[in-house]
Amino acid sequence: MNYKLIDFTVHGDNRGKLVALENNKEIPFEVKRVYYMFDTLPNEARGFHAHKELEQIIIAMDGACRFILDDGEKREQVLLNRPDVGLYIGKNMWREMHDFSYGCKLVVLASEYYDEQEYIRNYDDFLKSLKDGK
Repeated sequence: MNYKLIDFTVHGDNRGKLVALENNKEIPFEVKRVYYMFDTLPNEARGFHAHKELEQIIIAMDGACRFILDDGEKREQVLLNRPDVGLYIGKNMWREMHDFSYGCKLVVLASEYYDEQEYIRNYDDFLKSLKDGK
């Protein structure tokens, strides 16, 4: 499975906490795109796609959601619910997001600029691409 949870270093004192993220240090790639998701209702699901080359770090800045990650052979679930932990998702991983808490806010750091051709949005096409090595 091409994913892992990354515990970020938290700096803090009585004034509050801070997490610093740098390219090729805490983030294992150069960040080319940042976006965020918010106001997703708990009964809605998102994702349902894979990326051919794109890598991502996803951080739950507030609230929580459950990820289903699939490499074509195995499916695993990950609960993302802390702003000091990032979910790294590598290439060729199917992802689904479920069970958003009210007020959940996700920040996504991506290794590539947006390219619709980079997405695989059909699960059967995803499995075929793995089999064909594409």
